[in-house]
Amino acid sequence: MKRADIVGLDKAHVWHPYTAMEAYIAETDPLVVVRSEGAYLHDADGTRYLDANGSWWVSTLGHRHPRLMRALAEQAAALPHVSLAGITHEPAALLASELAAIAPGSDRPGLPASERLSRVFYSDNGSTAVEVAIKMAAQYWAQNGQPRRTRFITLSGAFHGETMGATSVGGVPLFREVFGPLLFDVVHVPSPAEEGGWARAFEQVRSTLRTRPEEIAGVILEPVLQGAAGMVMYSPDFVRAVREATREVDTFLIADEVFTGLGRTGARFAVDLAGVVPDMLCLAKALSGGILPFGATLASERVFSGFLGASSRALYYGHSYCGNPLGAAIAREVLAVYRDEDVMGQVARKAPRVKAAFERMAASIPGLVRPRAVGMVGAVDLGGGGYLARGGWRVYEAARRRGLYLRPMGDTVYIAPSLTISDEALEELLSGVEASLQEVAGG
Repeated sequence: MKRADIVGLDKAHVWHPYTAMEAYIAETDPLVVVRSEGAYLHDADGTRYLDANGSWWVSTLGHRHPRLMRALAEQAAALPHVSLAGITHEPAALLASELAAIAPGSDRPGLPASERLSRVFYSDNGSTAVEVAIKMAAQYWAQNGQPRRTRFITLSGAFHGETMGATSVGGVPLFREVFGPLLFDVVHVPSPAEEGGWARAFEQVRSTLRTRPEEIAGVILEPVLQGAAGMVMYSPDFVRAVREATREVDTFLIADEVFTGLGRTGARFAVDLAGVVPDMLCLAKALSGGILPFGATLASERVFSGFLGASSRALYYGHSYCGNPLGAAIAREVLAVYRDEDVMGQVARKAPRVKAAFERMAASIPGLVRPRAVGMVGAVDLGGGGYLARGGWRVYEAARRRGLYLRPMGDTVYIAPSLTISDEALEELLSGVEASLQEVAGG
């Protein structure tokens, strides 16, 4: 099809996510991606774009990694799909074992068996991985003698997904306010990155836990890095303190590592930066290899044991494609590539360049504030206009003219490229972002 025909059909029928459709239809000339490879996307008009956000943070190994494509083809030739309800298959069984073997705490000989993240519940994406954790926590307390534990503590600016439970524990007002009447009540505390720092935020967490321990089913965090809040970063010390506070009152810590898991922050899991083991850990994005939707919720042996016994105690939850063979086979190969290609070593080597580049941009370009970086994520703000501000989108246009595809959040301009991006492509990305920011903010 001609590019114009694709755009015409798109604007006539497709409802895009996170998009003001009236303006899109009237004004936007979208990228029409026909091919992807490595760090790049190729438009139908022949233009190549460097993908600065790994297509919404999923392609940590780049697009169409040959080993992942081979795993997909081999699994499709044998078993594309089968339900996981009451039966099993090799990819799901092996992947669960491999995830348990690398989970936080797996390298601690003295960690009690009850605290080990040894059980894996599969789902379809990040939102459902979080939804599973919410239901696990609520049902655990309901059938283990503490039915009043129905509330969760979460952070302002938190984003945990789009399903109603995940939206309830979210903290971005724009994404949740319209659904207010449908959401369950949670306790929001300030982000550790807000004024007053993590000590202020922690004091509210601790106070809530100590004064209402019989109500709190768990604390849910995006450890160290709140992505959708605008790449907000905070100290691992907060995560460590919260873990100790939850232990005091014997409630759960849920780590939402849908974005941060598998190397994004420079550690295998962001909770590793704090040296803690949560009771549940949610994964998706990187685990999928950017090939097929796939999610997993790791739970401790203690949580799992709370569902044993009579059939009425089972976790009655699932999706048609949870643990599907294609996704599981790809996820296994993702973990193998991380091992074989020293992906974590690549991150350690390249992360300082990201940090230095964003600090340099903020120091040399007027109007840029709050440069920050952790692992392979770098961000800077053009002001304080929030998610609906347009400053970042002017940078998007400037970057597009330079062959870069950014996805700003209001006035926040950030990069979260594939962890395996080549040195040459990383330099192209950093210099292109700097030039685009200079054009918009420094011109």
